Amino acid sequence: MIKVALHEVKFFAYHGFYPEEQILGNQFLVDAEVGFRSESIGDDEIANTVNYEKLHSILADEMKKPRKLLETLVQEMIVKIRSEFRFLETVKVGIKKLNPPLPGEVKYSLVEITWIKEV
Repeated sequence: MIKVALHEVKFFAYHGFYPEEQILGNQFLVDAEVGFRSESIGDDEIANTVNYEKLHSILADEMKKPRKLLETLVQEMIVKIRSEFRFLETVKVGIKKLNPPLPGEVKYSLVEITWIKEV
């Protein structure tokens, strides 16, 4: 299994359930990991792997669309990643909301979803 990943990609965006989150925005860190098998990976062709520039572009495009729930955002990222790279066997996406609006000191909240291809 080959794994391609981007970790802690930083975005400023306007996701959140509360109106003030949608107005003020917040910082987010996104992790995306994909797994696949490839017999032709040794041929040095980008068509036989996951172009992580395209992976980053998918994450960035989805982060621009405000959503109330991170679960919805993560699920849509997975749908877009699977659509772009149909050969994937696993996709895991996690989003950390830094300093969420909660009482006390909270470093981040996290929503993570893993998709595994059914055999």
